[in-house]
Amino acid sequence: MSAPASTPGTGTVTTAVPARLDRLPWSRWHWMIVIGLGTVWILDGLEVTIVGNVAGRLAEEGSGLDITAAQVTGVAAALYVAGACSGALFFGWLTDRYGRKKLFMITLAVYLGATAMTALSFESWWFFLFRFLTGFGIGGEYAAINSAIDELIPSLYRGRVDLIINGSYWLGAIGGALLSVVLLDTDIFPKDLGWRLSFALGVVLGLVILLVRRHVPESPRWQFIHGRGEEAEELVTSVEREIEAEKGTRLPPPAGELTIHQRRSIGFGTIAKTVFGRYPRRATLGLSLFVGQAFLYNAITFGFGTILITFFDVPTGSTGYYFAVIAAGNFLGPLLLGHLFDTVGRRIMISGTYLLSGLLLFGTAWLFDRGSLSATTLTACWCVVLFFASAGASSAYLTVSEIFPMETRAMAIAFFYALGTAAGGISGPLIFAKLTESGVVGDTVLAFQIGAGLMCAAGIVAAFLAVDAERRSLEDIAEPLSAVRADEGADAPGSRG
Repeated sequence: MSAPASTPGTGTVTTAVPARLDRLPWSRWHWMIVIGLGTVWILDGLEVTIVGNVAGRLAEEGSGLDITAAQVTGVAAALYVAGACSGALFFGWLTDRYGRKKLFMITLAVYLGATAMTALSFESWWFFLFRFLTGFGIGGEYAAINSAIDELIPSLYRGRVDLIINGSYWLGAIGGALLSVVLLDTDIFPKDLGWRLSFALGVVLGLVILLVRRHVPESPRWQFIHGRGEEAEELVTSVEREIEAEKGTRLPPPAGELTIHQRRSIGFGTIAKTVFGRYPRRATLGLSLFVGQAFLYNAITFGFGTILITFFDVPTGSTGYYFAVIAAGNFLGPLLLGHLFDTVGRRIMISGTYLLSGLLLFGTAWLFDRGSLSATTLTACWCVVLFFASAGASSAYLTVSEIFPMETRAMAIAFFYALGTAAGGISGPLIFAKLTESGVVGDTVLAFQIGAGLMCAAGIVAAFLAVDAERRSLEDIAEPLSAVRADEGADAPGSRG
């Protein structure tokens, strides 16, 4: 095991930490990382789904809150989106500057505190304020968690783990849809209590995650770049010993070393110049993937309940069951297809899932326009479309978290997440909600076609611009800005494009 070799007075260090992390076999330690960091998406899916389902209950007399359903799904939803976008950018910058662990503890605490306060809402302004702060926390989670997971998980498993974790949002959505049926049943809970318990349940589950997360370490990759090389070496050495004891065998030697100039922080200007100046093709890829998936999802999710009620006379109280089926398709996609992103490869799988889901939605629009679908068969079509779309959308997060240098990782994730979230938050109410609520078949077909078209366009971009990142070290995909090149005279390390 290689020890760091420092150049006195220069702040230069040579380390094998990345190679040592990437050659680790899957172990209990990695499961701890996944549980401690990844399961928060289940909470996000749970809460967002519950909020959508309790809108009608909150508007009823006796709910304990003077608010309308339109304010819940309109004003509160917009504030949640605004909070998520601003939280991602704010905490993303702090995550790159002060470390992954500090920030993923803070963001979860913000999220849980705001959720608890939402459960105690007594006026609409209070509800709106803490919906914004809940979004602020969850936006920060996306930046802090995705960067930490990619830096701690071995390159052999990084794709599937990242996809399944991001896809687990829909596992929470299934739970939220089904729990709402019970918690909003006035035969079981009073009108002013059931919706509060919905939020309180998320807080309880989050506290359990917080207890596990305390044991998740700082990213050694972040440590050795930010002048904490000894801490990184000690951490990786302890993990190696733990895994060797678990497996009963010695680990193979690491594949190589990296020499870097240690630095305390990276300026925002440097981050922007790196993402958009040094890697314009990769920035274009990230923008395309996030916008494409945002529009496809909004084409379906913003109007699924209205479509079922308007065109198929599905009772309002039954739409949650249909949503649970759609959510199941969303979760199964990353779960069953995730390993192919590590074996078949990123380019084929990213472009394939985007193109296939877009084409299937075009097919669904055609069948819907012909009047060939029932509520059940339309839901089945949506389920198949989103089986592939969910894997593709999850790969968008994977892509932007691995194709930019380590010093910019959290901020890059934050930027593209904020862009995708804003695109969805704006396009949903302005375009898709109006089209699907009109009651005109042609308008709904147009909504499907817009989402499908942009998803296919993103798939074409991925076919040409996707990075073949499967089974490669993060430092090989995008060399750190702090790396010392062999010739010592290069101005800008790392591959471009």
